[in-house]
Amino acid sequence: MTARATRTPVYRGLPPFAPGMAIGLFGGSFDPAHEGHRLVSDTALRRLRLDRVWWIVTPGNPLKSTSGRPSQGERMRAAADFVDDPRVAVTGFEALIGTRYTFDTIRWLSARARGARFVWLMGADNLRQFPRWKGWRDIAGAMPMAVIDRPGASLAGPMGHAGQALAAWRVPESQARALAWRAPPAWVFLHGPRSSLSSTQLRRRAGEKRGRARESGAATH
Repeated sequence: MTARATRTPVYRGLPPFAPGMAIGLFGGSFDPAHEGHRLVSDTALRRLRLDRVWWIVTPGNPLKSTSGRPSQGERMRAAADFVDDPRVAVTGFEALIGTRYTFDTIRWLSARARGARFVWLMGADNLRQFPRWKGWRDIAGAMPMAVIDRPGASLAGPMGHAGQALAAWRVPESQARALAWRAPPAWVFLHGPRSSLSSTQLRRRAGEKRGRARESGAATH
């Protein structure tokens, strides 16, 4: 009798993956994607020895206003145009599965992508506000996490409430390459190249530019 080949299930909206792959999950609004996002991905791929990074473009961040925000599809297309590494995939599967909170997303993913090794990626500024996330302790207990240094949060992130509460499970940076294969809770703080850019800053600049263009147009009439 011929053995049946083992197939990895394919779920709508998920990038391709295979058992044994180490994949970083990087969630955010990406409004817009910028060099800081790219540095997080580059650092994680290199230091954690990841096979892939998935940019999870959220339908809407529960902690932020979505008023006037481009649609998820528009943000995904812009992010895909910005990405220049074939190991980075842009996905919006949260809208397809109907999850709003990170814990629900990783619980859904862990149950359906068995065999893949996932690491949750976040900037150090997000570690500082991590206690505001729904079920943040459950997130830390469900999946290894890598926190990537960001300007202004090098100390504030690890020294904040979440960093101190999870201090017992912090992994030395020298052991980062094995993080994907550690049982959670486990997290590492990664130093590396940093960018001071933020999506908020870029949106403000774009708004100011549009304002100047309108004023210039009005002055010529």
